[in-house]
Amino acid sequence: MQRKHTIEAIQHNPEKIWDIIIIGGGATGLGAGVDAASRGYQTLVLEQYDFAKGMSSRSTKLVHGGVRYLVQGDIPLVLEALHERGLLRQNAPHLVKNLEFIIPNYDWWAGPFYTAGLKVYDLMAGKLGFGPSVHISKEEAMQAIPNLIEEALKGGVIYHDG
Repeated sequence: MQRKHTIEAIQHNPEKIWDIIIIGGGATGLGAGVDAASRGYQTLVLEQYDFAKGMSSRSTKLVHGGVRYLVQGDIPLVLEALHERGLLRQNAPHLVKNLEFIIPNYDWWAGPFYTAGLKVYDLMAGKLGFGPSVHISKEEAMQAIPNLIEEALKGGVIYHDG
């Protein structure tokens, strides 16, 4: 594929009807494009630069609900991300799966702090949530992640994303 030839082919065929046009050739755009094309839709993915440019350095490959924005206090963005994540899971379950993450706690305050924060995250997700966050003991954290540094470990918190 050569970008110049592709653009010329599109320009020389203005009568072409596309079922779906996707703006952005990053992970999400390409995933949506492949899905649409595999279902038989005439699909056009437009990208400003090159497909997947910078994707591996910028993308976590997660369909997350914006938990990092919760710490920053950007509640509207968290609500939007959780809603979009839930809809994507409903509409494309073959692309999104539930993943459990563990945040190890090494300070006395970290367990209650992260547990409370992630419970708020769960509440914000509502019926589109992936599962409840739970506090786990030091022993449970070590069993789940054997290579954790055990010294000063107090426990952990499990939360769900996609």
